[in-house]
Amino acid sequence: MNPNQPSAQDLPPDGIEPDDEQQNDSSPETAEQNDGRFPVVGIGASAGGLDAFRQLLSHLPTDTGMAFVLIQHLAANQKSLLREILARETEMPVVEVRDEMAVEPNCVYVIPPNTKMEIEQGLLKLTPREKSRARVMPVDTFFLSLAADLGNKAIAVVLSGGDGDGSQGLEAVKDAGGITFAQSEDSAQVSSMPHTAVATGHVDFILDPQAIAGELANISRHPYLASPTPEKAVDAIVEGETAMQAIFSLLQAATRVNFTQYKHATLQRRILRRMVLYKLENIDDYVTYLREHSAEVQALYEDMLIHVTSFFRDPLAFEALGTKVFPNIANQGADIPMRIWVAGCSTGEEAYSLAICLLEYLDNQPIKPQMQIYATDISDRSIDTARAGFYKHSVLANVSPERLQRFFVPVDDGY
Repeated sequence: MNPNQPSAQDLPPDGIEPDDEQQNDSSPETAEQNDGRFPVVGIGASAGGLDAFRQLLSHLPTDTGMAFVLIQHLAANQKSLLREILARETEMPVVEVRDEMAVEPNCVYVIPPNTKMEIEQGLLKLTPREKSRARVMPVDTFFLSLAADLGNKAIAVVLSGGDGDGSQGLEAVKDAGGITFAQSEDSAQVSSMPHTAVATGHVDFILDPQAIAGELANISRHPYLASPTPEKAVDAIVEGETAMQAIFSLLQAATRVNFTQYKHATLQRRILRRMVLYKLENIDDYVTYLREHSAEVQALYEDMLIHVTSFFRDPLAFEALGTKVFPNIANQGADIPMRIWVAGCSTGEEAYSLAICLLEYLDNQPIKPQMQIYATDISDRSIDTARAGFYKHSVLANVSPERLQRFFVPVDDGY
């Protein structure tokens, strides 16, 4: 988007609606409205992960009030000794997960071999791993469900590992209002997983496992995580209306986007999330911090925007395009171009998905009009990613091998 475009301040930030109580139940903001449960920490690793797990658990207090769910890449037919090994590192109970097991605070849960695991309404659900040549992404699978189920009480940690698993789910956790960690590359036996996570730009803390344990202990008592519901934590800053106006003014001066007419409860939760990172419980202190650190104003702005997206995210919607929408606009004649505008395109996956579907539709049509697809977003960082058109393997989980071969060019670490 042209930074000099005068209407930029009037466009709705990607994914944030003006004051409107009719929110989509599947949105990440709905996930923030969890039912008062305690925080759940998803911890993912693959190669070299055992040592990282041990370091983290051995330095965790036993009374954080959080549950810890460990997801490690395990060979399908190999018996796991992870529970027995990790039980020596902590006084918290360490259990191997059984299907429909309820999570409890101050407990550690370990994924069994040859399974995928998700969390739904506080229950850990297991399904057999499919026999497929596609990459297995158990960390992403769990993190995505964690974001949907726990919202702001979701915490994602990516430790040592040899691929990009976890990075997509970690983004979803942050966009749902949760907190994200990645192991520092110099402390990881294998750095690919944390490196890919950090490259998303959605990691809040980059630390070694011992320091991650300390930071988890620190944030566990913050009102944003410890309050029974997000609304209780929001109540702590609602009275600071002058401070809120100051924050809106700082954001508008730096980004030319006016947030004052958007849903304040949502924005206040986003502000509280940033306050957790600096261990601030008073909003006036956060305003002071913003005034003294211009980089934090930009970071808060990016947090205000919701970037949850993926290729072919809603299969039914894309199916409807081919059967109901494209036929109506493609039959106008070869001289009339088909124009599509993707507003709030985030990092570009939706725009490219539309282009792919449209090309596939036109394959069998006698008339092939010119295509014009426009994609805009008020996040400069997202637009830069969309323009580059480079995506990691983990982002392409929903893209079929046929589409990968036809529409994507393989390069190092992605397409």
